[in-house]
Amino acid sequence: MRSSKTNSKGPRIAVRSSGIHGRGVFARRAIREDETVCEYKGEIISEAEVARRYPENMNGLNHTFIFGVAHNHNIDGGSKGNIARWINHSCEPNCDTYEEDKRMFVRAARDIRPGEELSYDYCIEAGERITKAVKARWPCWCGAKKCRGTVLVPTPKPKKKTRKKAKKKT
Repeated sequence: MRSSKTNSKGPRIAVRSSGIHGRGVFARRAIREDETVCEYKGEIISEAEVARRYPENMNGLNHTFIFGVAHNHNIDGGSKGNIARWINHSCEPNCDTYEEDKRMFVRAARDIRPGEELSYDYCIEAGERITKAVKARWPCWCGAKKCRGTVLVPTPKPKKKTRKKAKKKT
């Protein structure tokens, strides 16, 4: 894995005001496709602690710095986090994420130009049907041509167990 800094050029990413939302992370130099940009760091917390720290606001906007890795293994970038917590969501992102040994990393999904804002699809599972009201609680401001209007994605349906037919012995 490559470091998020280069020795001769200083940090390759920086936090600035974002045209998407609040703060954002921007490339200070060209970043190649598949290059690891940074690790998403923060305090490791349980599902119960996630619910305590970030209860869903049913009447307003919601925001979280949580990155779910595995059951009861969530990274809270709002506590002991790093620059990665400021990477905004986009429905047409230039980055994606990958997990390695219960650690999350952000990598370039395509070549990124200097000055370009980094983004990835948050893919937050809705846990309920995505209605207009639900979208309003979890909005997306990416401005992409194919923006879905929310950072949420449908929660996958549990796989049905299929019964295997017993083979007849002859």
